[in-house]
Amino acid sequence: MDGSVLIVGASVAGVGVLNELRRLGFNGQITLVDSDPEYPYDRPPLSKSVLTGDPSIDGVLLHQRPHYDGLKAKIIRASSAIRLDGERREVELDSGARISADFIVIATGSRARPFLADGAQGLVLTLRSYCDAMRLRALLQPRISVAIVGGGFIGAEVASSVRAIGADATIIERDPLPLERVLGTTVARRVASLHEAAGVVQVCDTGVERIRQMLSGRQYLELANGTSIEADVVVAGLGNIPNVEWAAGSGVEIDNGIFCDGSGRTRMPGIYAAGDVARWQSHDGGHARRHEHWTAAREQARIVAHAIAGAEPEKAWGAFLPYFWSDLHGRRLQALGRTSGIDDVRLAFENPDKGSFLYEYYEAGNLAGVAGIGVAGKITRYNHVLTDVGEGARTKIEETVN
Repeated sequence: MDGSVLIVGASVAGVGVLNELRRLGFNGQITLVDSDPEYPYDRPPLSKSVLTGDPSIDGVLLHQRPHYDGLKAKIIRASSAIRLDGERREVELDSGARISADFIVIATGSRARPFLADGAQGLVLTLRSYCDAMRLRALLQPRISVAIVGGGFIGAEVASSVRAIGADATIIERDPLPLERVLGTTVARRVASLHEAAGVVQVCDTGVERIRQMLSGRQYLELANGTSIEADVVVAGLGNIPNVEWAAGSGVEIDNGIFCDGSGRTRMPGIYAAGDVARWQSHDGGHARRHEHWTAAREQARIVAHAIAGAEPEKAWGAFLPYFWSDLHGRRLQALGRTSGIDDVRLAFENPDKGSFLYEYYEAGNLAGVAGIGVAGKITRYNHVLTDVGEGARTKIEETVN
C-alpha cells in the first residue's frame, strides 16, 4: 500500500490514523500537521493531573518523540491549515506552504466555546490546550476562590482539581443540575451529591450576566437570578466548537462539523474526517452527529485508516458503543451506550459503604446504556449485553451486575 496521506490535526484521531495506517502496512508518505507547538498530547489529563500533579509535557504526550521517527512520519508543528482545496486535495498552511496528498484526513478537533457575558473578555480562562492548562495551574493555590461557569465534564473536573489543591470551587450551571443533559436527572443528582460532599458549591438554574474586575483584582460575577459571586479566578467550560472554518468552500459538507458517512468519508473523494471535528452518520443512514469523546475519536481513526488502506475494519462504526469517563473527587464516573434524553432509569447496583452505584437506561423497554461511579468492572461487562436488548437479555444483564 502506497500513496500519500496528509493528516491535519495531531489529535487522538489524527495520531490514531497515523498509527493504524502503519500497522496495516501502509508504506507511503504520511504528513501530520498541527497548530500546537508541542508534540501530540492527550487532553483528558489537562483538567486533572496537569493541574494537580506533574505538569510536564512529557507526562501527557501520546507518544514520545522517537515514536514518530520510527513510523517515518513528517511532523509539522506550530502551523495552522488556513484553506482546503477539495478538488486538488491540497491544504494551504499559514506559513504559505501548500501540501497536496492522495488522501487528506481532517482531524482539527474543536476549540473552547467562548464565554460571551458582558465584560468577560480578558477575565475568563478556558481549558482546551496544554498552554491553557499551564496558565490556569499558575493561578491555582490553596484558599483562593474559583468560579467555574458550566457544570459539564470540563467544569466538573476543574472543580474536582480545585478542591484537591485546597481552593474553593463554585460551579455556575444554567441547567437544574450539572451534567443533567448528558446523564439525566437521576444520575446527575448523584453526581451533584458527590460535588457537595467534596465542598463544591453549585449554583444552578442561572447564568452569568456580566463580569467586572474589582479594585482588589478579584472578579465580580452578576448572575441572572439577581445574586452575585466574587472569585479570584474564573474558568468557563461551555462546550466546544468544531474547527471547520478553514475548510469552507472546499466542497466538503459543513454543518456543526464535517459531515461524513459511517467510514469517515466526506462528499469529496479522498477526503476523510475523524474526531471532534467530524459529524459521522449512523450505520443505518440516519442522524449524523459529533461524538465528542476520546474513545469515539480513537475508534473513528481506526475505521478511517482501514478505509484509506482498503482494508475491512474488524468492527464497523455501527457496532461502536459510546463510552466516556470522568475522574471526580477521587472517584471514576463512567457511562456506556446512550444515557441522554432517557427517562426510564433504574438502579441496578449500589454499595453505600463504598459510594458505588450503577444505573441502567431503558428505551422502549430495551437496555440503551449504563452509568455509574466506582463500578469499572461492571461497566465493561455491559459491552456484550448492550447488543442484545429486550426481555431476552434480562438474565444476561443480571449475571453481569451480580
